[in-house]
Amino acid sequence: MGICFLFLFAAGCTTYYRVSDQATGKVYYTTDYDRTNSGAVVFEDAKTRHKITLQSSDINQVSRTDFEAGRRN
Repeated sequence: MGICFLFLFAAGCTTYYRVSDQATGKVYYTTDYDRTNSGAVVFEDAKTRHKITLQSSDINQVSRTDFEAGRRN
């Protein structure tokens, strides 16, 4: 029982992000990102599973519903 609770608790702690490329307007979805020393953003696109690096981006936290919808489109 305790393991199930721990798993459900951990699953509920995910943060979802919409990352917009300011240069192209393209939108990506991810659950994690890092910043490089130069300020670029590096993340894994949830839709394609490709590693993306953007020099100029806008990052917004979104709901799981918005994340799932964006990932499917």
